[in-house]
Amino acid sequence: MSGNDLRPAMGESPVRALHALRLACATALLMPVIAQAAQVTRINELQYIGSHNSYHAGLAAGEAAIWRKVDPATYSILTYSHPSLTRQLDDGVRQVELDVYGDVHGGRYARPAVIAQVAGAGLPADPPFADPAVMAVPGFKVMHIQDMDQRSTCQPLKACLRELRAWSVAHPRHLPIFILFETEETPLKMPFATVAPEPFDADAMNRLEAEVTDVFPRASYIAPDDVRGKHATLNDAVRHGQWPSLDAARGHVIFLLDQHSVGKAYLQGHPSLRGRAMFTNATPGEEDAAFIELNDGPRDEISRRVREGYLVRTRTDANLKEAAANDVQRRDAMLASGAQILSTDFPAHEPATTGYVVSFPKEAVARCNPLLANDSCARLDLSH
Repeated sequence: MSGNDLRPAMGESPVRALHALRLACATALLMPVIAQAAQVTRINELQYIGSHNSYHAGLAAGEAAIWRKVDPATYSILTYSHPSLTRQLDDGVRQVELDVYGDVHGGRYARPAVIAQVAGAGLPADPPFADPAVMAVPGFKVMHIQDMDQRSTCQPLKACLRELRAWSVAHPRHLPIFILFETEETPLKMPFATVAPEPFDADAMNRLEAEVTDVFPRASYIAPDDVRGKHATLNDAVRHGQWPSLDAARGHVIFLLDQHSVGKAYLQGHPSLRGRAMFTNATPGEEDAAFIELNDGPRDEISRRVREGYLVRTRTDANLKEAAANDVQRRDAMLASGAQILSTDFPAHEPATTGYVVSFPKEAVARCNPLLANDSCARLDLSH
């Protein structure tokens, strides 16, 4: 009997033929439902908004005056601040960036040079930038620029991590939160003496991971091992679409390393990031490649890497330039690029005075990735 011939074959009863016809019709009706059930939205198939230098509390009056005097160009790009990490998460930010400085013995950044510069200029003393007792304790500190821009909404690093952990526990079905660490080790050039940061060698990277995993238990974060699965390398896994499903990732955080330069130290003894908690900012094609940064685009390369399976972070604006002119060209290009993590100085609820802001329609926390979206994603609740 041909596929289009529904008449009973020779010797086949009309009743049996009718039953077969009903079964075929029922199966045809169920096929779309079965296909929808099998379709899974993975975390790389969404876009999330993040904040740049999420901890940044801004400059006090005296600090601002010294910056204007010694480096007005840099001062012009420092005039922004963010509310607490808790408030940002409440407002829908799902990627936070923490700039970390090594302080293995404690006290390295306890008395910034800018304090003496403010006093020497005859300016009123600024309010304390941090609790002196906190700055004296060994452990990583969170700040923008040593000696000159150290005000943070949370200090030290462990306090920031505990704040993030507490919010995550209180919101067990939240979309994944990406925590990006920028490992700072660059000396500062000023017309006066400043502190040299500690290097991020293999020992420092191990200590950083220890602080992170001391606050976040293993079950609370998605590690490279969770993505790699049975694949030989992490790169192979993501190129085969093995990022976790969104449903499995809810309530979890993902740790990312910002600086490509520390990848080699972090990989020592951990090929393809085996046994590690954080994802490196890697070179596509190498064993540890899963997450990459393309902060300045270009859009076409971002789109290509996203289609290849990588998780990509980019910036929708930088150095307050786009916000000052309410120029949305870069923002809109990065939104269209498919980059999953979109970092900005002006997330929802923190617009620039010009009106510039980066947000999704209806204040959604995430949206379906324009390059990878599927029917399953369109039905998801992306409001928290």
